[in-house]
Amino acid sequence: MIGYVTIGVSDLERAKSFYTTLFADKGAKVVIDAGRIAFIGNDPSAPMLAVCTPYDGEACETGNGGMVAFAADSKDEAKALYEKAISLGATDEGEPGQRVPDRFYGAYARDLDGNKLCFYVFG
Repeated sequence: MIGYVTIGVSDLERAKSFYTTLFADKGAKVVIDAGRIAFIGNDPSAPMLAVCTPYDGEACETGNGGMVAFAADSKDEAKALYEKAISLGATDEGEPGQRVPDRFYGAYARDLDGNKLCFYVFG
């Protein structure tokens, strides 16, 4: 259902490096690089993350209440993604843990531009 999600960034090269490194174990790469926007994923027919400098030329701003959630295959993978994001310069927004008993495990961080990320597992 989702084709791609776009987040604004202040430094496109830095953002491409952050996200391709963060998701390297999932085979992530820049699939499409169109100058001020780059699509990161495995295949252009699968959901992707797009990072871009704002079209209007103004500074990027993070959305209050906005978040991009990335599904993990296990609690261990969610925790590993969180830890990798932190090691790449992200900031903590909620350490890995069970959020809803027996239903939702999540870990939260903010990327280098303050965009909120969640790494999660249902069940």
